[in-house]
Amino acid sequence: MPLRAHLVELRRRVFLAALGVVVGAVIGWFLYDPVFTALQQPIVRVAEERDSLIALNFSGIATSFDMRVKVSFFLGVILSSPWWLYQFWAFVTPGLTRRERGYAFGFVGVAVPLFLAGAFMAWWVLPNAVRLLTEFTPTGATNLIDAQTYLGFVMRIMLAFGIAFLLPVVMVALNFAGIGSAATWRKSWRWAVLLSFVFAAIVTPTPDAITMLAVAVPMSGLYFLALGVCVLHDRRVDRKRVAAGLPRLDGTMSDEPGTA
Repeated sequence: MPLRAHLVELRRRVFLAALGVVVGAVIGWFLYDPVFTALQQPIVRVAEERDSLIALNFSGIATSFDMRVKVSFFLGVILSSPWWLYQFWAFVTPGLTRRERGYAFGFVGVAVPLFLAGAFMAWWVLPNAVRLLTEFTPTGATNLIDAQTYLGFVMRIMLAFGIAFLLPVVMVALNFAGIGSAATWRKSWRWAVLLSFVFAAIVTPTPDAITMLAVAVPMSGLYFLALGVCVLHDRRVDRKRVAAGLPRLDGTMSDEPGTA
């Protein structure tokens, strides 16, 4: 498609994705009470363990309403993840065949559990993060945490984990779209492992190595799993290209030495 058509298609996909988030936010509005109770549990547990005043603070007259709106939209992003992930795939792969576009269901079927797994891992890390960060409160002092600041912290860490777990799926999507070859991902595996550990060290504020490894190792494993899928896909494409008398993806022909 020409550039203008791509931009129109991008606008359409973004609009549909945003519409799905809004619908999810409406549902999230009615789930606010149990979700907020769960969100403040790490703080409640720390306060009980230390027998000190550590609580969320609503500092403004409209803060509670604003908090409910933000939590609703945050839930909207989570609940509508199958929809906006599908929109992403549909935009990236408009030039594929009908059979290859059918992979969209497989893409969503894999991407949604991975996104939710990343968000769940962030939820698993959250209590330790709250416990560590509140340890710096001086003895006898109170720690009234701004509710919106706390919510922003939780949202960022959960979305960061969810998106990080989606990167291998993005690798496969780009490979199927002919943008990133398996050879490119194979050459970058050292950087991928390094960045996985750096990301884990940044987003897990706890000082223990076990938590960092629990985040970095699955991310690295997902990268290599995605690399394996890309290798299989490129081999299948090469066989079709050779059968049609076309050069392989690396530009060589099948009858050249070392290309069999």
